[in-house]
Amino acid sequence: MKYIELTVRTTTEGSELVADVMWNYTTHGVTVCDVNDIIALQRDSTVYWDYMEEDLARSVQTDVLVKCFLSLEKAEETASAIMRDIFARKEMSGGAIDFGTLEEGKREIDGDDWIDVWKKHFRPLHIGSKVVIVPEWIAYEKKEHEITVTLDSNMAFGTGEHETTSMCLELLQECVKQGDTCIDVGCGSGILGIAAAKLGAGKCYLTDIDTIAVQSATHNCEKNGVSQKVTVAHANLLDDAQVKGNVVFANITAEVLAMLAPSIPKNLKEDGILILSGIIQSRLTLVKEAYAAVGLSVVEERRKGEWYALKLRFLR
Repeated sequence: MKYIELTVRTTTEGSELVADVMWNYTTHGVTVCDVNDIIALQRDSTVYWDYMEEDLARSVQTDVLVKCFLSLEKAEETASAIMRDIFARKEMSGGAIDFGTLEEGKREIDGDDWIDVWKKHFRPLHIGSKVVIVPEWIAYEKKEHEITVTLDSNMAFGTGEHETTSMCLELLQECVKQGDTCIDVGCGSGILGIAAAKLGAGKCYLTDIDTIAVQSATHNCEKNGVSQKVTVAHANLLDDAQVKGNVVFANITAEVLAMLAPSIPKNLKEDGILILSGIIQSRLTLVKEAYAAVGLSVVEERRKGEWYALKLRFLR
């Protein structure tokens, strides 16, 4: 089968946002080629590397290639829509995020075996003390204390590999208690809601404005056997203000988090916990101020790489 490979040249800072836009338009796969990821791993004392060019480790790399794969018949139309949305994200950032050149390139490829190659890069991912993210094509025997979240081969909208998702999963393991009600705003693959359900939550409500994300989350909930506990809705927020969460989480971009600040608290219990992630340093104050204005204070702040996560509670 033939595909069009769309490549956008950006920066480390802009790569996640570019990839997010691409996932809105394809289920065929998105890849981020960033040498800074390799450099970061090389500097991690827990990871063994037998050889890497010394000049590479010393250099500062800003050129990142983000690629997606589009069906041949609608490739031109889809590529135009992707670039339009990427430039809209750039304009929305107001210059706070360096997107680089956003130079685009397209080529036709034979995609009969690329998915199998892509799958080889994914392995069971341990996050925190309990959660293991397992691609569906890999057999994994979990330990007694572990809970596994199995993700389908599309693995769109959040796999646990990105810092923002892993921080949310770490915080969830610390915050979710048996019987809790949990709410995920912008659920993507459903990874956070599924993990919450398996950690003991009694009911989880997941929302997303993207139809493909809703389909992906619904499918992954079924695959993980938590559908009876989880409700997935195609919506921005919960319409029912009577539903109150013990734990509410949102892993979205900072601008969207700030925009939702007046609305999210209506679904948070008075003694509940709000977990926010998807925040870069330059937008950290924006998010903190937006939620302080609606009565929520930061009780914990975490950082991984370029990204931050916040744990908040209502002021007392």
